[in-house]
Amino acid sequence: MLDARLIREEEQLVRKALSDRRQDMSVLEEFLEADGRWRTLTDEANALRKRRNEVAAEVPNLSEDKKAARIDEMKSISQRIKEIDKELGGLNDKRDDCLLNLPNLPDPSVPVGDQDVGDVVVKTWGSKRAFDFKPLPHWEIGERLDIIDFDRGAKVAGTGFYVLKGDGARLERALINMMLDIHNGQGYQEVFPPAIINRKSCIGTGQLPKMQDDMYWIERDDLWLNPTAEVPVTNLYADEILEMSQLPIYHTAYLPSFRREAGKHIETKGIARVHQFNKVELVKFVVPETSQAELETLLADAESILQALQMPYRVKLLCSGSMGFHSSKTYDIETHSPGMEQWLEVSSCSDFKSFQARRAMIKFRREPHLKSEFVHTLNGSGIALARTFAAVLENCQNRDGTVAIPEVLIPYMKGTDLLQ
Repeated sequence: MLDARLIREEEQLVRKALSDRRQDMSVLEEFLEADGRWRTLTDEANALRKRRNEVAAEVPNLSEDKKAARIDEMKSISQRIKEIDKELGGLNDKRDDCLLNLPNLPDPSVPVGDQDVGDVVVKTWGSKRAFDFKPLPHWEIGERLDIIDFDRGAKVAGTGFYVLKGDGARLERALINMMLDIHNGQGYQEVFPPAIINRKSCIGTGQLPKMQDDMYWIERDDLWLNPTAEVPVTNLYADEILEMSQLPIYHTAYLPSFRREAGKHIETKGIARVHQFNKVELVKFVVPETSQAELETLLADAESILQALQMPYRVKLLCSGSMGFHSSKTYDIETHSPGMEQWLEVSSCSDFKSFQARRAMIKFRREPHLKSEFVHTLNGSGIALARTFAAVLENCQNRDGTVAIPEVLIPYMKGTDLLQ
């Protein structure tokens, strides 16, 4: 959430940020109108309260006829204050609603551009594999090996769900365990949070109200299935003031995540876009002056997974029109899918600065006697499945239909080095 004072004092900066993000100005205009009226009424109410106090101090020393007039004035003032307080309550709600719907400001280093076309490839790693046969897409590989079952997934839960079985389920588990172990070695403390989250947590990290249509809602209890482990992990510290000695905090977590993908075409073939997927998440809580550097190390930590798997990938710096609602700067990591002949995003690493911390009220204090400040939060997938799973099948497939297990995963597969 943006600071209301920043919007007032740096209105042109905010206007430019919205323009760079290709957003309209309607929410900003609504905020400025409500905030202007709120400030005018607040000043009036403060002046009236001051006058009421002055009159109250005068009354005991006045004659009876003047005292009655002053008492009438006090009643009139009190009535007006009640009217103002009622209107201020509605204006406060309006301002808060606007603030919740205003996106984060892009960092100055973010390129300005339209969605997708303005993104910049800043790094490539590895080379696309040269096949001496036509590589199959992962769904054909999975069905031939009998490790992916789309029909039974759809039977149980509907389109966009699938079942992994046998060595497929083992491979998924091996990938998750390998990721968690690598990140633990990088200094991230593993946590296993609830997969279900409350409304306050969704607001705290910026999923609500903006992305409500993409989330699964448990109406009876007003709870939500997490769209990413970022939400429960970040909110572990909601409404807390951390000590300087506690920072930085690094967490990694595995959770199944759920997205409705409302309004988006769900591919009938494959697992590149599904409603339920496993993900290993990386979350950081840091002091403001280090968050830019922390984003670079976060990116490197996520990249290390694909390097361990020997999967070719590229890193894109997202432009202003591509970034998520709550991000200030984002890198996407995409691995190559030879069977699908495209790049698949498997991680987004983002610096949110104080945007999430302000919504979730996560603060820190540099010294016991100093005023508290908002931490900066960062997160990235470290990394997401099922696209990583699909990329492994496609990149490691052999002419005879078998799939070689990446060396780093063989110990997690209890020595199995080939799917056949």
